Formats: sequence, C-alpha cells, structure tokens
Amino acid sequence: QVQLVESGGGSVQAGASLRLSCAASGLTLSTYNMGWIRQAPGKEREFVARVNWSGTSTVYAESVKGRFTISRDNAKNSVYLQMNSLRPEDTAIYYCAATKIISQGQPVWQYWGQGIQVTVSS
Repeated sequence: QVQLVESGGGSVQAGASLRLSCAASGLTLSTYNMGWIRQAPGKEREFVARVNWSGTSTVYAESVKGRFTISRDNAKNSVYLQMNSLRPEDTAIYYCAATKIISQGQPVWQYWGQGIQVTVSS
C-alpha cells in the first residue's frame, strides 16, 4: 500500500520560511517523479513544483519561482519543499504527489498524500 505523508506545515508570518517533508512508503521513490500541489480555500488545486526521479530536473510555478525549492533524498524515500519569503497568498493545503506517468510533457499524478495546512498571515 502506497503512502505519502506530509509534515512540516504550520502558521507563520509573511516573510518567514517553512520546510515541508513528504515521506513515502510502499513504493521505490527513486523511480518516481515527485511534486507538490496546493489548494487554497475556494480555489482549484494548483501545481507548485516537481522534480524528476533522479533530482536532476525541476519545474516551478511562476508564483513560487525563486522562493521555493524542491529536493529529494531517494535514500530516505523523502521529498522536500523549502519555502522562503512566504506570502499570505501561499496559504493553502499542500499535497505531495508521485507518478511514473508523463503525458504530453505533463505529469499525471498517481499517488497523493493527505495534505498539510500552511497558513501565512500578514
């Protein structure tokens, strides 16, 4: 049974930093592309960042580029999202996701975590 478990969320002031972690079990993380997706209240899910299976390629949403960094440690079966210079508009539930499926250059996420809340106040 595949499980992705997020941790590290919380409530912070604007300008602060948080580091989200995603621990995977039931799959060999090193063979999966990994990503972070978020959903703000009343909005649809929004792609944040992704990293390929080897960690050599990353993609970011324009809204987080330069502030967020995705990384992975395949030996620890974990993926991370370092979030700096947080803004109130970053407030959302953040989901970790995994996939081997890339369709027309875009990942089709196969597995999802339960999500973790990040709240940024001004």
